[in-house]
Amino acid sequence: GDKAFAQFLTDEIKEEKKIQKHKSLPKVSGGWELEVHGTEAKLVRKVAGERITVTFNINNSIPPSVDEETQEEQKPDEQEPDLTSTPNFVVEVIKDDTKQTLVLDCHFPEDEIGHEGEEESDIFTIREVSFQPTGESDWKDTNYTLNTDSLDWALYDHLMDFLADRGVDNTFADELIELSTALEHQEYIKFLEDLKSFVKCQ
Repeated sequence: GDKAFAQFLTDEIKEEKKIQKHKSLPKVSGGWELEVHGTEAKLVRKVAGERITVTFNINNSIPPSVDEETQEEQKPDEQEPDLTSTPNFVVEVIKDDTKQTLVLDCHFPEDEIGHEGEEESDIFTIREVSFQPTGESDWKDTNYTLNTDSLDWALYDHLMDFLADRGVDNTFADELIELSTALEHQEYIKFLEDLKSFVKCQ
């Protein structure tokens, strides 16, 4: 069984490498520096007196496919639909002269269809906003967290503009999806390779 498994994985890796769009990770425009630690990625950018970091994790970032019926009808040689990784991401804005960090928890809504009446709808939304003490890795649950579900629209729009002024806008979000998708694919291939050596190891 293991031999067949290893052979299957070898073929699978070959296939995945064939459809891999990016041999190296795509860049995010706007002077963001990328750090990757396993499945977690961090983008950092410094703007006049501020440091902006955007962190996301590719684990569980691929939405489940909805239409199960269509998959069964697929002919074996048909290309599978492109999987897109749309991770939640956290934006932290750190001002040099304060001890506080503004933290905005953002995500990509699963249904983009709801906003058809609006002119330019944003492809991501802010879910929560809070202040955290700068430099502390542990977030305090005792700090007030503003949930945007019940938020005044004008305030919400200002928060979105606040992010856009710091380079976190729709263009950035599109590039983040592309980066995340490439990273996810790269990690998936690495996982298959590790699995193959694990299975082969006697």
